[in-house]
Amino acid sequence: MRAGRIEEASAIAQWIGKAIASRNRSRLSYVNSKTCVKDMWAAVRQLTGRRQNCHPIDGITADTLNQHYAGISTDADYRPPNYRHTAASRSTEVVSEWQVFNILDKLPPTATGMDQLPAWFLRLGAPVFSKPITHLFNISISTSTVPHQWKQAAIQPVPKVATPYQHSDFRPISITPVLSRTLERIIVREFLYPAILAPPTSLRFDDQYAFRPTGSTSAAIIAILQSITDLLSSNQYVIVLALDFSKAFDTIRQATLLNKMAFLDIPDAVYNWLVDFFTDHSHCTRYRGTTSAMLDISASIIQGSAIGPVSYVVNAADLTPVTHGNLMFKYADDTYVVIPASNIQSRDNELDHVAEWALANNLRLNRSKCVEVVFTDGRRKLQICHPPTIPDIQRVTSVKILGVTVTSRLSVSQHVHDVIAKCAQTMQALKLLRCHGLSSDALQVVYKAVVLAKLLHASPAWWGFATVADKQRIEAFLRRGVRLNLYSADDPTVSQCAADADDTLFRAVLANDHHVLRHLLPDRTSHSYSLRPRRHDCSLTIKADSRNFITRQLFKDMY
Repeated sequence: MRAGRIEEASAIAQWIGKAIASRNRSRLSYVNSKTCVKDMWAAVRQLTGRRQNCHPIDGITADTLNQHYAGISTDADYRPPNYRHTAASRSTEVVSEWQVFNILDKLPPTATGMDQLPAWFLRLGAPVFSKPITHLFNISISTSTVPHQWKQAAIQPVPKVATPYQHSDFRPISITPVLSRTLERIIVREFLYPAILAPPTSLRFDDQYAFRPTGSTSAAIIAILQSITDLLSSNQYVIVLALDFSKAFDTIRQATLLNKMAFLDIPDAVYNWLVDFFTDHSHCTRYRGTTSAMLDISASIIQGSAIGPVSYVVNAADLTPVTHGNLMFKYADDTYVVIPASNIQSRDNELDHVAEWALANNLRLNRSKCVEVVFTDGRRKLQICHPPTIPDIQRVTSVKILGVTVTSRLSVSQHVHDVIAKCAQTMQALKLLRCHGLSSDALQVVYKAVVLAKLLHASPAWWGFATVADKQRIEAFLRRGVRLNLYSADDPTVSQCAADADDTLFRAVLANDHHVLRHLLPDRTSHSYSLRPRRHDCSLTIKADSRNFITRQLFKDMY
């Protein structure tokens, strides 16, 4: 170019560009969506930047992070939990050898705890290890003793933001031993879940939709929207308070948690095992290739343990509304208080009650992150006088309920807009993967797992509230994927996928008397005369808001 030979320089540039493109096209050509699944997703994370590489941050080390986490999980008013002295120490076979073999033989790939026993090793030696491990599990339960090694965890900090710069920007995930998690799952499945299905009068689990069999985000959103529309039929507006607890899982007071566990119908030996499990826990932190010293903690339900999620469910079971007519919905620590216009004077009482409950459980209600939204029926053209705002609670016109944005007029158009915008970014990443040689079959697998999953997240809950224009926008976006050969034209449309998700969830509700949504179904009917086959045997009462999931399914294909 300096010599004025522009045409030759352009030809060389084109030749270099083709060489680069040729190399890129062959970079991922070896990846097969069926036999190289791990390699495929590793390539996706690498080329899309999903794996965050944290650069060194001044003042943050493994020791400082560990001290930060230990400080959060330390209860200044710690009281040792009480054991039950009625438990008889005798050898009982709670776990069978065949049961342990099946568990070990199906262990998924998971992180290795402080005991350095990897899951692949236990799975490979399942025929040999099942007998001694069964004996170990049964001895542990019958004597209510948890080995000391099982109460040590290694924390793996996970960034909560794209660019962390302080200790609180890292979420602590405790990596506990694989054997400990295995026994915890047995305790949860064999004792705690059955006890939750028959709760004592002092605890309530029907408003909790997380960490329970049949619980899901879709079920929680369905129940919340159903309650709002039902209350709007007799109220001008309905208020929803979305509450936020600071570090909920890491600060729970263990004495109050175990006091609530004591009300459950579980054997004394199992209760004492839980007491011993939560006593004398310690952890270290691994950060950027270094490991800190061990520090003791006196609070927390141990994030990363198998018994932690159900423990939080039990801990929150005594948090209920104080005013008749108000409702409360929980998904783990995400708590929503629904207050109709007729109970508008009870807002302060509800917030004070939640704050007092949080203080008793060593939690803190973060009022600066709590929001209030006033829902009205967008189909009514009425002049509504909104209630006064709460001084330290922000009032918003839309709220994100477990990943689904709902406006104050019960519209999900904003949610559709946001989801399509996020999926459009993913489409650009898929184009980059294609340029690097990823096959069409692998691209379609990634598209379904990422893009289609985002589009259909909790679709049974919000699909009925979407307008025709919202649904057309989603279908148009899917057709764009078909044109780019990222989605097969023979695969079902978004509407068909949403209908399949509706049918799957509705069949699950009908088949399970203990389903978290079963209370929304009307009473069943029986007829002595012959009728054409129906989708269900529930009575068809006066048709309520047809946007709700249950109403849509009850009247689907009825006429």
